[in-house]
Amino acid sequence: MACDLWLVPLVDVLCHSPENPFSEELARYDKALNDAGLPPVPVHTYMPGLSGDVGPVAGFDYDALHFLRRAFLLNLQGLEVTPVDALGGDYEQLLEMFEATAQQSHLVWHYDHAGAYVPLDFPHPVVNDELLEGGGPLGSSHGLLRDLASVAAAIGIDAANPPQAPAPPDRPTGLEEPAAPPSYDPSPFARERHVWLGLHAAATRSLAQGSMVVFS
Repeated sequence: MACDLWLVPLVDVLCHSPENPFSEELARYDKALNDAGLPPVPVHTYMPGLSGDVGPVAGFDYDALHFLRRAFLLNLQGLEVTPVDALGGDYEQLLEMFEATAQQSHLVWHYDHAGAYVPLDFPHPVVNDELLEGGGPLGSSHGLLRDLASVAAAIGIDAANPPQAPAPPDRPTGLEEPAAPPSYDPSPFARERHVWLGLHAAATRSLAQGSMVVFS
């Protein structure tokens, strides 16, 4: 099953438009952030080079995303990070055993079919009943980058100088169709690395451009 990441520029030409397709989500995020004592999602005035256009930034499959989350939890607990070919019971056990830890992680505690990362720095995902009924926990792009940096070495990536990110999908990928295969990578963690690079590109651009990262 395919998963696409899209960047939504948080500029007034989109966010203040009566036709903004993300208006309900942004209102829900602002309320959750306010209830948590945090500032609202930042909306910027138009800047040259930016528009209200929404565009893809990365694509991968859901299993590979969970492979990376599994590696993150193993590494965080000081356990050996081993490659896998398929999701097994050990991942479910990790989530159960370290549920409190998982809920503090922007990488792990996030719905993999919806939800967003916003360019605000907060320590752990923001959650309330309304978010859980909709897109799931709200993540921080800053927090996602910290989680990615912590697991990078375990899967053979230098977080300070990562390889070039894969090209984004050239069209929206349907949920039921397979994701485009990653470029050749001899590492036993090739699928985890592919997802890491896509998420890293999305979070980095989110901060650089003032954009929100959404799953589709």
